[in-house]
Amino acid sequence: MPDCLGIDTSNYTTSAALYCKQGILQRKKLLPVREGALGLRQSDAVFHHVQQLPELVEALLKESDGCIGAVGVSSRPRDQAGSYMPCFTVGTGVARSLAAALKIPLFYFSHQAGHIAAALYSAGCMEWVERPFLAFHVSGGTTEAVRVTPDPEGILRADIAATSLDLKAGQAIDRVGGLLGLPFPSGRAMEALALASKAEFRPRASMKGGNCSLSGVQNQCEKLLREGAPKEDVALYCLLSVHAALDAMAAALTEKHPGLPILFAGGVSGCSILRERLSRKYQAKFAEPDFSSDNAAGVALLASLRLNHIMGNE
Repeated sequence: MPDCLGIDTSNYTTSAALYCKQGILQRKKLLPVREGALGLRQSDAVFHHVQQLPELVEALLKESDGCIGAVGVSSRPRDQAGSYMPCFTVGTGVARSLAAALKIPLFYFSHQAGHIAAALYSAGCMEWVERPFLAFHVSGGTTEAVRVTPDPEGILRADIAATSLDLKAGQAIDRVGGLLGLPFPSGRAMEALALASKAEFRPRASMKGGNCSLSGVQNQCEKLLREGAPKEDVALYCLLSVHAALDAMAAALTEKHPGLPILFAGGVSGCSILRERLSRKYQAKFAEPDFSSDNAAGVALLASLRLNHIMGNE
């Protein structure tokens, strides 16, 4: 099969990937965020993607020793009506130009589908594309679980099964990270700090049915700080609060959909504190760290699956 190029211009990472005989080759670069800030305006994200994407694609294509058979790109955050973010227009524009110049197919996918595909690949679960399963997408912009069903055309069909009703897990972590003076995004620094804590917490999840609420996490962490708790204890409490919410969501979903395996994708799911507890309790599969954060790997993989389907029908 020819190589397939994937492109993803998400809110905080520019990335390109190549699915080829060597496996998946990746090039990605975080968008620069001013110190002390808790994010970027979309106009700034678009500008930085315009600057960063060409150099990543150029570097990646130099590593390809075969022909490019298709281009895949993230064109929207999720496979839901009205799902849109301006930053994805940068990737789609470059992808359209490359596909037209090379006279090869161009396939559009959601950012979420790319996360799920990358997680399947790195967790060694690619056979799941032929069966229903549950997937959690846990990141700065999304905290939800979807029921994924197989599609004969090589597209992952995802229907929302549970979600956060307010803050997303990554937002909660970044806000508490700001209180603790951690860099943005705060996930890795928060995890390192939490692992130094010896405290024991059992935070309770705030739930409405199978959906969670994370808006109270920041208030509880602020209270701990006012009471003089060490920063490492506050970091642990924050991550355990996220775990409690995900645990409650998973418990509700396994009761509603017995027998379906569970996959975790997205940058927040790369946290070892979450991974250890949830994988043990639910036998859940997790993306490897390099495939859990925003990446174009899953998009390249989906493009290959889609191309395989088309070529198999010719």
